[in-house]
Amino acid sequence: MLVTTTNCIEGKQIIEYKELVFGEVVAGANFIRDFFAGLTDIFGGRSGSYERKLTSSRQEALNEMIENAQRLGANAVVGVEVNYTSIGSGSKSMFMITASGTAVIVR
Repeated sequence: MLVTTTNCIEGKQIIEYKELVFGEVVAGANFIRDFFAGLTDIFGGRSGSYERKLTSSRQEALNEMIENAQRLGANAVVGVEVNYTSIGSGSKSMFMITASGTAVIVR
């Protein structure tokens, strides 16, 4: 499956547009991860645990979007965009990652 942020694929012709496809993941941040992220805020540096969680959640969202495109019979997704949103407040922190694009058939 070809997946690109551009609206076309060089050397390929879009012969059919299917529809918009999405992949969405809502992930919570657990107490331990929050604790160590708090230490990172105080002492500086990067939060490896949050970065790993974001990376795996982004990949899950992209995989879900690809699966939805495949169900439509598409062989590519163009115009892909990935968005991150923080949801919740206070001690309940979660984040949502959404991957979206247009499922197409190219040749």
